[in-house]
Amino acid sequence: MKKYSIIALAFVLLASCTKEIDIDLNSVSPQIVIEGNISDEVGPYTVKLSRTIQFGQPNVYPSVQGATVIISDNTGIVDTLTETSAGLYQTHSIVGVQGNTYALKVLAEGKQYEAVCTMPHKINLDSVQLEEYTEPGESEKSLSVVPLYLDPVGLGNNYRFLIEVNGKEDKLYQVSNDNIGNGSVNQQPFFTDTEYIKIKKGDTVTVSMLCIDVSTYNYFYSLSQIGDGGLIGGAVPTNPPNNITGNKALGLFSAYMKQTKTVIAE
Repeated sequence: MKKYSIIALAFVLLASCTKEIDIDLNSVSPQIVIEGNISDEVGPYTVKLSRTIQFGQPNVYPSVQGATVIISDNTGIVDTLTETSAGLYQTHSIVGVQGNTYALKVLAEGKQYEAVCTMPHKINLDSVQLEEYTEPGESEKSLSVVPLYLDPVGLGNNYRFLIEVNGKEDKLYQVSNDNIGNGSVNQQPFFTDTEYIKIKKGDTVTVSMLCIDVSTYNYFYSLSQIGDGGLIGGAVPTNPPNNITGNKALGLFSAYMKQTKTVIAE
C-alpha cells in the first residue's frame, strides 16, 4: 500500500508542475517560394513566385510580382522570362536538353536567389505493370503500380513517379533511387493514397516517370516524410532541402526527363 501511495504522490507532484504554454503559430515570417522546372518536353517553361502564409489563414498564397527572372544554360543561352500573369514567369528561348546544366537567377523585392541543376540522361520506361494486393483489415483487393525500366549500372540515378487514375492525380510524393537494385530491372511497387484514390479493375492508369537529379530526389523524399499538406500549407513544419542559394527561400528549381505510359487495369 505504501508503494502505491508514493506513486500516486509522484503523479500529483508532476501534475502540479505542469505549466500552460502558448505557442505563437503566427511567429513564422512569410517566405518566398520559388517553383521552376525545365524538362525535355516542348516549352515554354514557367517559374512561379509566391509567398507562404501564416497558420490558420485562408489557403490563398500571395504572388510575388515585378521580379526579374533569368534562366541560362551551359551553351550560352540567356533567357529573361516575361511575367504573363501575377507571379508566373515564362521562358522564350531556353530548351530542355539532357545533359545540359541550367542556372536560375531571381531578383525579387531587393533580394537575389540562385539555383543550378543538370538535366539527367533519359532512362527508358519500358512498360507499367499493375499488381494486386490487399490492405490489412480489408477484403477488397487494390492494385499497385510497378514501372518497368532497366536501371543503368552505376549509382546516381534518381526517379520521381506521378500517378493518375481516371484523370485524378494521386497526392503522394513517389520517388526512388538506385541505392537498391542498381543495374537491374525495377521491381518496386508504388501504392496510391488509398484514402483518396484506389486502383481497381477497369480503371485507366497513367504513370509518368521523371528522371531527376539528386537534389530533386532529396527535396521530394523529404516532402514524402512530412506527410500531407505539401510545402505551402500555412506554417511549414520543416524546410525541405533544396538547391536555392543566396537568400533563404522555399521551393525548387529542377530539370528532368519525362516519359508517360497509360494502361487499363485488368
